[in-house]
Amino acid sequence: MSRLQLALNVSNLDEAVAFYSKFFKTEPAKIRPGYANFAIAEPPLKLVLFENLDAPGTINHLGVEVFSTDEVVGATKYLADQGFTTEIEEQTTCCHAVQNKVWVDGPDASRWEVYTVLADAPTSEVAGDLSCCATDTTSSTACC
Repeated sequence: MSRLQLALNVSNLDEAVAFYSKFFKTEPAKIRPGYANFAIAEPPLKLVLFENLDAPGTINHLGVEVFSTDEVVGATKYLADQGFTTEIEEQTTCCHAVQNKVWVDGPDASRWEVYTVLADAPTSEVAGDLSCCATDTTSSTACC
């Protein structure tokens, strides 16, 4: 099982959370300063919001959330077999969660990740440091 992830840059997190809560008829799964995510059942979607005043309304990055490390390993093998350059991250703390993931670059500098969340990250590990959650759309690194 998996679900598509869409990570958006928004200018006002509170306003975006209110809109998407109503639009998808669900409350956020996690809210942190400058960050929120929704685990939407119908349609199956992981919606991630980054407060980013410099690039509101743009896509931050795209991904597929899977539910096991074995699925990340399988995706890594498949993507490498297809000729993609893969960037593997294991036990990385990013966006308030410990994750295993693989990144590939898509057309037009789009970043795609296949990832699984291993655990919620202790607040002390991410307090004040969202550098892993790059909201600079010109950056080649982004996560969540």
